[in-house]
Amino acid sequence: MDIKEAPMKAKDYKSVVPPTWCPGCGDYGVLNAVLKSFAELELDIFETALVSGIGCSSRFPYFVKTYGMHTAHGRALPVAAGLKMARPELEVICLGGDGDGFSIGGGHVAHVVRKNTDITYVIMDNAIYGLTKGQVSPTSVQGMVTTTTPYGVPDNPVNPLAFVLTYGATFVAQAYSSKPKLVQELVTKAIQHKGFSFVNIISPCPTFNKFNTFDYYKENIEEIPEGHNTKDLNSALEIALRSKQGKTPVGLLYQIQSPTLTERLADIREKAEASDNYDLNKIIDAYKP
Repeated sequence: MDIKEAPMKAKDYKSVVPPTWCPGCGDYGVLNAVLKSFAELELDIFETALVSGIGCSSRFPYFVKTYGMHTAHGRALPVAAGLKMARPELEVICLGGDGDGFSIGGGHVAHVVRKNTDITYVIMDNAIYGLTKGQVSPTSVQGMVTTTTPYGVPDNPVNPLAFVLTYGATFVAQAYSSKPKLVQELVTKAIQHKGFSFVNIISPCPTFNKFNTFDYYKENIEEIPEGHNTKDLNSALEIALRSKQGKTPVGLLYQIQSPTLTERLADIREKAEASDNYDLNKIIDAYKP
């Protein structure tokens, strides 16, 4: 009689490395919700890889038992995309912050999105650079005082939701770290989705961001209505832009099915009659004088 192993629980995905975030950081809630999502999906730790850049939230892979890659600042997405191309059978999840993703790494987002690369991208958005002690970030609101903008931020903030929607993301959602059940639900759906999935998680920094606080979000978090058509891009963009009126929408904005990059390349390989065992020496010999 075969003895079936018991399914892993959320705690079984924790590594021996304790989280090093500041007390009260929203990332703790995100970590716990993501671990519960992994347990719900029964992910194999040897078939799952977490990829991160640099920043407070990018320490994430250290705290989880799966494979992890802590890459260069802003370069998590291309590394994750390359890993998925090389090992398409892996569940690849990219994690980072608003600075890592939409400042130095912002140029990569558009191209990984438009290719519909089959990875999940989770951003922990605290609208500040926490690891380097409170500098302005791409999602800091105009007028916000930080260590690098003592007279207030002069720029308009990046809208991560609108950004990825306009470049063709096939799954877009937003959550709030103080609503862990919603975080778990959306991360689970994102991982199950075939194609590029994006979850922006509002994760307040209690140490350096004195504007976007937990008290602030108590009054400004707004759940997306149940009747919202998640296949309607215009409707999703309208919700994404709602934050300009002071409200922060949470829930699933958009989800459609479209061929992934891996599937499109497989189609090209078939048309080209390519083979994994093709001898490159034949090509080289053909061009020898």
